[in-house]
Amino acid sequence: MVGLSCCMNCFYERRLRFVIIVVLTLILLQYGVNLFIFKTRSPFTSLSSHLNINRFWNQQTSRGRNDASLRNFNGSIGYSTKMVTQDLTRNRASIHSPAENTTGISQCPMLPPNLVGRIRVKLDKPSFLDLENKHQELQPGGHWKPTACISRHRVAIIIPFRDRHEHLRMFLSHMHPFLQKQQLDYQIFVIEEMPGIKFNRAMLMNIGYVEANKVYDFQCYVFHDVDLLPEDDRNIYSCPEQPRHLSVAIDKFNYRLPYTDIFGGACTLSKVHFSKINGFSNKYWGWGGEDDDLAYRVKHAGLKIKRYPVNIARYKMVSHKGGIANPKRWSLLQRAFTRFSTDGLSSLKYKVVATEYKKLYTLIKVEINEKDV
Repeated sequence: MVGLSCCMNCFYERRLRFVIIVVLTLILLQYGVNLFIFKTRSPFTSLSSHLNINRFWNQQTSRGRNDASLRNFNGSIGYSTKMVTQDLTRNRASIHSPAENTTGISQCPMLPPNLVGRIRVKLDKPSFLDLENKHQELQPGGHWKPTACISRHRVAIIIPFRDRHEHLRMFLSHMHPFLQKQQLDYQIFVIEEMPGIKFNRAMLMNIGYVEANKVYDFQCYVFHDVDLLPEDDRNIYSCPEQPRHLSVAIDKFNYRLPYTDIFGGACTLSKVHFSKINGFSNKYWGWGGEDDDLAYRVKHAGLKIKRYPVNIARYKMVSHKGGIANPKRWSLLQRAFTRFSTDGLSSLKYKVVATEYKKLYTLIKVEINEKDV
């Protein structure tokens, strides 16, 4: 009897182990099925597959593998696959008002579908009239946004200006098609300083920011010299997570960055960024220094300057006569950190002489006075 009892106990123990194994196997199978469903249905996975971001990035980098300027780049690119994905898929700062989202029109694709990469930069000088006839799609003031979808980025392009009408025609001819391919909701502002006083590029940028905000609810601002023309439409003028230096590789400098902290030529900042750093300094009269001052402000605010790779952020500079250098720029830069909170948007003084909503751009003529700074 004792032997029979032992056999029965062994039988039940084996049966219990078998049941436990079966239950554990079923649990693991269910976990695997759920994991598979999550991955295939995850919006991030399907989004990545739909946009094929990895292929997009590989295409970008493969075009630069044989580029000597990329191999010899003497500064930190400050850009990564992660940043590309963030820029192309970000939603947080590009949500439009409820009124726009109730129209039944969906947002534009995160990756604009008509980008081709390297584009030809034509140095033609069409007349303003020819350009106006060509761009019937523009709204007054040089404003455009896509009609088939809601743009993810509302961008003000701000250009400091004086006596450069030939360059302005070239810029407008090149930039309107460039920006429209990127499906941006944009407007071009030309801030013209009246004659009789030294040119103050940085102050005109501040004025452009303030005046643009009176016109439209922009999310970010591209501060752009009129003589720079981008050579690659993948250099997207979108609203950045961090301040972005756009004109990384310029033909004048053999498509190399002159120094790592440069932040001039063309750059973009969000409204939050620009307000946080108190804008540009107003004290740089004449050429030079204001861009380095801006870079100091960005770093002082705990922000980081980001850049697209040099094989994408390429620009052609239209030849022009250089301006008069600012003899005080070095001493101003040495004391820059002491003025961030008091010199900039908070101390801006100017007078608007005229505002003209032209077909191709918004012209704002202003008077500024060195004694007011």
